[in-house]
Amino acid sequence: MKEDLRTAALKYHAQSPAGKIGITATKPCETQDDLALAYTPGVAEPVRAIAANPEDSYRYTAKGNLVAVVSNGTAVLGLGNVGALASKPVLEGKAVLFKRFANIDVFDLEIETKSAEAFIETVAAVAPTFGGINLEDVAAPECFAIEQALSERLSIPVFHDDQHGTAVIVSAGLINALELQGKKLGDARIVCLGAGAAGLTSMRLLVTMGATLENITLVDSHGVVHQGRGDLNSYKRHFAHQTKSRTLADAMAGADVFVGVSAAGLVDAGLLKGMAPRPVVFALANPVPEILPAVAHAARRDLVMATGRSDFPNQINNVLGFPFIFRGALDVRAKRINQAMQIGAVHALSALAKLPVPEEVLRAYRLKELAFGPDYFVPKPLDPRLLAWVPPAVAQAAIDTGVAQAPYPAHYPPNPLAAARTS
Repeated sequence: MKEDLRTAALKYHAQSPAGKIGITATKPCETQDDLALAYTPGVAEPVRAIAANPEDSYRYTAKGNLVAVVSNGTAVLGLGNVGALASKPVLEGKAVLFKRFANIDVFDLEIETKSAEAFIETVAAVAPTFGGINLEDVAAPECFAIEQALSERLSIPVFHDDQHGTAVIVSAGLINALELQGKKLGDARIVCLGAGAAGLTSMRLLVTMGATLENITLVDSHGVVHQGRGDLNSYKRHFAHQTKSRTLADAMAGADVFVGVSAAGLVDAGLLKGMAPRPVVFALANPVPEILPAVAHAARRDLVMATGRSDFPNQINNVLGFPFIFRGALDVRAKRINQAMQIGAVHALSALAKLPVPEEVLRAYRLKELAFGPDYFVPKPLDPRLLAWVPPAVAQAAIDTGVAQAPYPAHYPPNPLAAARTS
């Protein structure tokens, strides 16, 4: 009998050595001479060099390819506030993805505090170790203040993946989905169910890319976010409008786009039937979406759809973003990951999905064919071209906006996104 998922997952993680990551030496240490170079007395030379010029840390240590993945465990997956230690398997998993997709090394840091101030001080204190900081599974609204404070204090990229990683992939997918439906982002009426880190930041990025703020209706656990509510934080208040809509059903009537970053089963067929012709539905709750694709397609034959799951078409998967965004940022020693760099990643992902799919991708997914259309408007995570498309776009945007401290890498291919625009 096939093992159930829980048994298989626990067995997988418990295999010796326990967990999913380890440390491997990158220099030989087999002889007395090797030891003299790796540690005393030879190690004193890079110490002196870095003391004299801190930038030499990128030359003589692993700092430039090392990211901290950091959490306090207050918003872990769909499991909620399970604590810092319980977040460690997720952070180790993130480390695996960084290494597998972009050859970036990771130390995971689980910080036992609910205080935003203590979290900020702890991360800032250990930041000299790293070339970048990836915040993970930190609850809203504290995550917004934490990221802003660290970004202002540190001269390395600080990136909250639950916010910006999700926003990048949602934006890339939505641009393509609207194109398939013959609609434009600036005209689309968008409903976002879920007003946490992912929902708020995705909507902000979409506005930057051309969505109309007045066309976005945000819905949280208390209903439509509107100007008459007195319980809104500043982040939600940005999206509050004068409207008669109060419920999700009110908001979805006539909407072109539904983006769900909430919980399982909150949308039914009736709600989809009230949407505008040729709607776009992104039901991204995991592991069970707001509405299952079979139910959605039965209700509306004219919709296109994405979920957060790998077993359905068009997976909105953050692994399409964060490894490659960090790769581009690290390779030009960017001081931060700014909005222009995120938009560069959006356009690279959008453009890549429209190219012919190579045979190796079809083999990886056991498919005979795959082409841009309703069942494929987001690149597949195992597409090796992601490494040649996204980091160059991110790196070039960093250079163009003045946050890069190193030139466009000589080992990079020419930015394919720029080439595609000029051809």
